[in-house]
Amino acid sequence: MKHRIGERVLTWDQLKALMDDQHYPRDIRRAKEQEFLHLKQGKISVMEYAVKFNELSRFTPNQVTTEEIRMDYFEQVLKGEVK
Repeated sequence: MKHRIGERVLTWDQLKALMDDQHYPRDIRRAKEQEFLHLKQGKISVMEYAVKFNELSRFTPNQVTTEEIRMDYFEQVLKGEVK
């Protein structure tokens, strides 16, 4: 896309934040954050856990600030032999 003079330029992160604010009320975002913080693999497959982890982690940008922290957080709650 071509930038137009006088238009505000948004980064991808800014656009995602604006969209989240518009489509996810604050109470829903907080509920999703709590769900992420309490997420465990339990009886689901690693793939199902990964999908849920990725879905919910977008609501906790302060918890998974880098890719390394994100990987550590993911591994911490995997079941014993998978870990």
